[in-house]
Amino acid sequence: MTIENFWVQINEAALRQGDFLPGCLVPIPVFDPTKFGKNSPTQEVEIEIEEYDLIILTQSCDLENGKISRVLLCPIYSISEYEETNQGFKKKGVWNEVLTGRREGLHLLSSPISPENNREALVVDFRQVYSLPYDYVFKHATQLGYRWRLKSPYLEHFSQAFARLFMRVGLPSSIPRF
Repeated sequence: MTIENFWVQINEAALRQGDFLPGCLVPIPVFDPTKFGKNSPTQEVEIEIEEYDLIILTQSCDLENGKISRVLLCPIYSISEYEETNQGFKKKGVWNEVLTGRREGLHLLSSPISPENNREALVVDFRQVYSLPYDYVFKHATQLGYRWRLKSPYLEHFSQAFARLFMRVGLPSSIPRF
């Protein structure tokens, strides 16, 4: 069975939703929020810099039309990398749950290099979202040269998966099951 590649390789300055940007630096503030208050309005905050492979969530039209100053991104991992810090995902059948949308906040994309090998698939974690300055993301993407971009309809499926995480509505009660 031949699997179509979800990705196209590009080398352009324009940013689009679904651009895969490896090696982005992300500032992570480290502070004690209980020390902020009326009596101490300022506190020095330590910043740790972590490196992530990220994928752009911001809509392409907003990126193209200069409507934003910050870009919304989330981390993207190889399956083996994700399993290192999430041991429960090594169990049989768990990745099939992710694949079918039964694990909220996670989305699978084929590998841009070996789309037919499901163990090479990429895990997008929508539960970790970062906002980085547009200028930084643009400069980083430009310095990468060639990079991967999700193709349609995989881009729309990715976008829909992100939206599903945030549009969930929990009701206090519902019609009883039939």
